[in-house]
Amino acid sequence: MDPNENQTDNARTRREPHVIDQISVADLKAALDAGSARLIDVREKHEFDSGHVPGAAWIPMSLVPLRMDEFRSTETVYVVCRTGNRSGQVVMWLANQGIQTVNVAGGTVTWQNQGFPLEIGTAGRTVAQ
Repeated sequence: MDPNENQTDNARTRREPHVIDQISVADLKAALDAGSARLIDVREKHEFDSGHVPGAAWIPMSLVPLRMDEFRSTETVYVVCRTGNRSGQVVMWLANQGIQTVNVAGGTVTWQNQGFPLEIGTAGRTVAQ
């Protein structure tokens, strides 16, 4: 038995603190269409109101520490922003608090570039792209 073999297996299963889970916008769309996704947008209000993924809840990044319990769920919680940078920071911070969430790679920009619809305003008027 090779003693390095167990080290390699352990390294594969152990999560590094700086690694976050991510999902593509195409896979997120499929999860949303299947009704198996909870999505939180962490952008500022004016960004959210100008166009967000349909069905997304809004919790600005600045309020995440005060509202982190809203990210706890038995179902997967996806976190989105404009490009995936801020949401990635939120996902990493939440992981350090023991809350597992998934970053949306590419964010709302990639969602829109893929031709997926956006909701405008807080009332939720959907606009096809």
